Amino acid sequence: MEPIETMDARTCQGIEAVFTDLDDTLTRDGKLTAGAYEALWRLGEAGICVVVVTGRPAGWADLIMRLWPVAGVVGENGACIFRLDASGRAVRWYARDMETRRRDRAALDAAAREILGLVPGLKLAADQAFRETDIAIDISEEVDALDEPTLERIQAVLASKNLKYKLSSIHINAWFGEHDKAKTCRRFIREVLGASPGTGGHLFIGDSPNDEPLFEAFDLSVGVHNIERYAPRLAHPPRYVTRACGAEGFVEMADHVLSSRSRAVP
Repeated sequence: MEPIETMDARTCQGIEAVFTDLDDTLTRDGKLTAGAYEALWRLGEAGICVVVVTGRPAGWADLIMRLWPVAGVVGENGACIFRLDASGRAVRWYARDMETRRRDRAALDAAAREILGLVPGLKLAADQAFRETDIAIDISEEVDALDEPTLERIQAVLASKNLKYKLSSIHINAWFGEHDKAKTCRRFIREVLGASPGTGGHLFIGDSPNDEPLFEAFDLSVGVHNIERYAPRLAHPPRYVTRACGAEGFVEMADHVLSSRSRAVP
């Protein structure tokens, strides 16, 4: 991973969209910082659209698309896209149709009950009530951080039920289907931005192992500094890394891109 300051001015000039993780990328200690929120505005005002890409629930995606200065939200690890059209009306896309999602819900709830019986005190994420397509197991957000053997037991049960799952800094998310963050971001680039994935101009920034498909998929990928603790387990680390962690790392990336654009050779 190269320091973010090695991203050259011409590359920064070509950035048209920033796709960003939410937790521990835009936040510090669970809170969206003033600096990170301001950076979203500054990127937009410079003509760079921002897309939030998160494992957080559809209920959160609905609020974010309405109240934040973003072009849209990829929610529940790629299960849905929420955005506003040119008239300000909500547009929602799901990777699986409604009837399939209803069947999935029953199987997911059964899996959750089994997993919760594995470990005393194990809990679903506090935002589970706002989820439509997955289950989220709290591994550190509102519980003491789970140890590796416990994480491995949970993941083994999920695998035995043919569930796809990803580990974030706070949750294990599990779902049915072949969608993931990278596939849905490609759809967003094609169908919303009207561009071709992989042709440059799109940057992703994140912080944890569940962002790895995006570190691999995007030519321009950035990890905020807290990604360093996961580096040994990443087959596809980000190309660049910030010096600061979390929200401050996001601001560092935005500052570098915007200041470099002002110096770029036409």
